[in-house]
Amino acid sequence: MKNDFLNWLNQSGRPFLIAGPCSAESARQVLETAQGIAQHYPKALYRAGVWKPRTRPGSFEGAGVSAFAWLKAMREQTGLRFMVEVATPQHIEIALKHQADALWIGARTVVNPFSVQELAHAMKGVSHIPILIKNPVHPDINLWIGAIERIQQAGVNLVAAIHRGFHKYSNGDFRNNPAWDIPIQLKTQLPHLPLFCDPSHITGNKKLIPYITQLAIDLAMDGLMIETHHLPAKALSDAQQQITPAELHQLISNIRVSQSEEESERKCEEINILRNKIDIIDDELVNLLAQRMALSKEIGQYKFEHNIAILQLSRWKKTLQSQIQNGKTTGLSENFIKAIYQIIHDESITVQSRFGNENPETKGKN
Repeated sequence: MKNDFLNWLNQSGRPFLIAGPCSAESARQVLETAQGIAQHYPKALYRAGVWKPRTRPGSFEGAGVSAFAWLKAMREQTGLRFMVEVATPQHIEIALKHQADALWIGARTVVNPFSVQELAHAMKGVSHIPILIKNPVHPDINLWIGAIERIQQAGVNLVAAIHRGFHKYSNGDFRNNPAWDIPIQLKTQLPHLPLFCDPSHITGNKKLIPYITQLAIDLAMDGLMIETHHLPAKALSDAQQQITPAELHQLISNIRVSQSEEESERKCEEINILRNKIDIIDDELVNLLAQRMALSKEIGQYKFEHNIAILQLSRWKKTLQSQIQNGKTTGLSENFIKAIYQIIHDESITVQSRFGNENPETKGKN
């Protein structure tokens, strides 16, 4: 699957590139942006929003059907193939009628399985058009995989995923939290699926795009989807996160492309020695966690027999602060310690809760 999609792109080597404006705004904007991209990347896949899902009415919601005339003219003059976002079966029908080369499904659509299933029905038999699927707005790996599976089950052979970040309670300096663990899970569960990164939507800020771009390549993502506009300051949507074609070329030229896993295995014996040490420590970690949960089980039984509340908040706060201090002395970040111990504490609560839920009359029947 991965090689089929990457062969379709017909580009040479990582990172494979998708670039173009957030929205198709005019014939001139579409063409001048494409000419700037094609100057250095004549086989890039050109992206442009035709229908834009806006949070509130009144903002620019895309040029609609008229944009296809601009995109087709751009393709004839530059040779760049183009892709558009689809959110309804009608969008698919129109995009296919106007010979779009590829389609993508956006984050707000992927979050709704009913919507994705409607799109899948509309795509039945469309095996020659690549479909790229962005992650859902919410950090839910199963929603993402579910959308991919629905499209694949419709008979679409050329499928890829796009990581564009997630909306969380706190996104820090970013528009959308990268939550790198989720795309890594996706790569682990679907290793043959091409995975692109969209630094534009993760950062929401052109100054941070190089940082996220390099991280994505270091994490062995196959390619990039970069919002590019010939005059970003005048863009009708997402002006702050778009870069010029010249800035795109500078960005791509400065990427440090790491060796593939296969290449590094052949060239670096030292890494295998270090990995063996990590394997030993990982085994010890699992054994220690098992011992800790065994003690939590004993504590849970004691609390149940003596009618003691499972959650002891003062004890939990004391433990967490103590380990945060221990972490600081060993160079571990506070956020890392908090995340690890929150998982450990949640599992400990789950283990202890089983005693109150195991009624002798129902135990073992579920």
